[in-house]
Amino acid sequence: MRAMVLHRAHDPLALQDVPVPDPGPGQLRIAVRANGVCRTDLHIVDGELTEPKLPLIPGHQVVGVVDALGEGVTGLQPGDRVGLPWLGFTCGHCAFCERGEENLCDEAEFTGYDRDGGFAEYCVADARFAFPLPEGFDDVQAAPLLCAGLIGYRALRLAGAQAHRIGLYGFGAAAHILCQVATWQGREVYGFTRPGDGEGQDFARSLGATWAGGSDEAPPERLDAALIFAPVGPLVPAALRACRKGGVVVCAGIHMSDIRASPTRSCGRSDRSARWRTSPARTGASSWRSRPRCR
Repeated sequence: MRAMVLHRAHDPLALQDVPVPDPGPGQLRIAVRANGVCRTDLHIVDGELTEPKLPLIPGHQVVGVVDALGEGVTGLQPGDRVGLPWLGFTCGHCAFCERGEENLCDEAEFTGYDRDGGFAEYCVADARFAFPLPEGFDDVQAAPLLCAGLIGYRALRLAGAQAHRIGLYGFGAAAHILCQVATWQGREVYGFTRPGDGEGQDFARSLGATWAGGSDEAPPERLDAALIFAPVGPLVPAALRACRKGGVVVCAGIHMSDIRASPTRSCGRSDRSARWRTSPARTGASSWRSRPRCR
């Protein structure tokens, strides 16, 4: 099969012919029909995530059809359309797994990082982490939901159901989906882009954002929660300053640059909280089946 292979950080991916993988017990093989490109893929290629298996086939927003089943797989059949996300394996029995926080499992493995991913004609996956995809999304539309959609929606859940004013820092793949979901829920969205990115701010407003501006600006209202998708550490104290007392900051990316020292007084009173969450657990996937259609 053809595959795009990373041999060393900073090198271009190489188009190669490699053997078609066979599924082992509990696994299935997917004939890939679409695979989104994520910022995390670039972090891997750029060496910012430092421990990938090498050589590696990246890609973790995989859409395809089941091509073959390994021993013991139930609930899926050849021909079923499925999606494969970043989280590719967990032990299933530790305390984190048992309470639905599988992304924190010490034995977790990740698609396109610890395991070969979907930049290929076929890939093999743990059947527990292959999600049946509903009708209504074509392959290209479904692919971003398997990372940007899952990460974004999990971050929104962590913000809390009572968070009405939501700030989105970094208006890319996750934020543009989440903006539509949050406004559909009746929340106010405040979009933060790179300073001077007028086109990105116009895009945020076109998707329903109440306000959009640069990340160096203060929003017109204090936020109940701020969700940070951009991998920029200095946004954390900026987001804390933008939140009301008792507000929540969720750092939703897999990688972030260093957070510079910031005087506590610059964040106002210290009764705001910051949470780091990445790699959605399997429980986040089913939530998308009842969400509005996004563009």
